[in-house]
Amino acid sequence: MNSGNRRIQSVLLLDFVRSIFSVTGSRRQEADILAQHLIDSNLVGHDSHGVIRVSKYLEWLRLDMVRSNRHARITMETESIIAVTGDFGYGQVIATEAVDLAIEKASNIGVAILAIKDCGHLGRIGAWAELVASQGMASIHFVNTSGFGILVAPFGGSDRRLSANPIAAGVPVKGGEPIILDIATSMIAEGKIQVARNQGIELPEGCVIDGNGLPTQDSEAFYGVPLGAILPFGGHKGFGLSFICEVLAGSLTGGRSSHPENPTAGRLVNNMLSVVFVPERFGEKDTFTEDVSRLMTWVKSSPPSKVGGEVLLPGEPERQIRSERLSNGIPLSEETCLQLQEAAIAVGVPDTEAAFLGG
Repeated sequence: MNSGNRRIQSVLLLDFVRSIFSVTGSRRQEADILAQHLIDSNLVGHDSHGVIRVSKYLEWLRLDMVRSNRHARITMETESIIAVTGDFGYGQVIATEAVDLAIEKASNIGVAILAIKDCGHLGRIGAWAELVASQGMASIHFVNTSGFGILVAPFGGSDRRLSANPIAAGVPVKGGEPIILDIATSMIAEGKIQVARNQGIELPEGCVIDGNGLPTQDSEAFYGVPLGAILPFGGHKGFGLSFICEVLAGSLTGGRSSHPENPTAGRLVNNMLSVVFVPERFGEKDTFTEDVSRLMTWVKSSPPSKVGGEVLLPGEPERQIRSERLSNGIPLSEETCLQLQEAAIAVGVPDTEAAFLGG
């Protein structure tokens, strides 16, 4: 049954989520990064990576699957390469620090390769492409999960073998907003299945199979016994990209690819390989910016396939959603509001601070 949505102003959610992480031991900077990242994911419409994750993060913290107040620790560095371990800290904190290091390195020599291993959930991967683009640089990011995040069936298979394995990329645009691609190689993110479950709605057709390998739109069937699996997008094409993500983000970084016999298989572990580069170091600066601008104009001028429609470039849907949600609030299901309340009260946040989530 769909319990409907409530609209919550982002500033209220930000303060509330920050309080939750502060009470559980995160220092101010860490609590700020976590809260901002989660609320920002909701603001751009990626609810699967927003505040619905709070109760799960707290569970992982309690079970020592993720650890507070850890920082990116450099394990290897050359002129163009930097490798870090997160020591199982919160992924948003580790990635913020590590990507900043890669930006600094790229600004010096024109390109940097960043390998991150052994950190908690990295959240919305497009955020890291946005961070790089804000400094006038381009980037691409490959992510996998070498812990218990095995969710996706291989093309032609019928059970879980791979992670959801997102890919993100960002391109700066002179005088405008950057182009930001942020996709999973699976048909749907597992967090979106959680959102559908909380809202009591069916999953889109063709995204998930049940534990018997049969198509289903029931989110409960995905979490049933035996477990269901998510399908790769685009059949063999998405599967191929997913497999390469495992190799680049997992095998190459040292964080390992998805496998139940990994030493980290019992905890949530994300790994990421990123390439950051300064466009003007590859040729004349104006050549890049002018050609990207020309391409954008050319593509967007295609006649819409539907009356009143428009061609939206990667990142534009998220910016439209952000504008609407900043004005009207973030929609949260009653179930998600209840989960947030219960999680906050359980860790000692006063009930009065969660009152705004009530009916």
